[in-house]
Amino acid sequence: QVQLAESGGGLVQVGASLRLSCAGSGRTFSNYTMGWFRQVPGLEREFVAAISRGVGRSTSYADSVKGRFTISRDNAKNAVYLQMNSLKPEDTAVYYCAADANAGLYFTQRRGSQYDFWGQGTQVTVSS
Repeated sequence: QVQLAESGGGLVQVGASLRLSCAGSGRTFSNYTMGWFRQVPGLEREFVAAISRGVGRSTSYADSVKGRFTISRDNAKNAVYLQMNSLKPEDTAVYYCAADANAGLYFTQRRGSQYDFWGQGTQVTVSS
């Protein structure tokens, strides 16, 4: 089992950057595929990015963030990051990190229902 805690959210202006961090507990953090999702109140949770657990770190992004966001992980620190550049008002949401214990070694899971563990979320607000 792993516990996750996000940080790094905040209020920024259009075009700014933010780096979200997700700290994981447990000694087996490297065994999990990690993902970032976001949710606006009243709307469905949306996939943002995922990174595999295998060497080489396969990554996957939602089309809406591709080229602007970068997911990375540091297993030695039990952490996963989401670098967000060129932020837009439509990026405003609560951002959650999640861990999938069952994905294949190089698979980047995009389905939120397949993730086993979730953090509490961090608010990102992009003001125009």
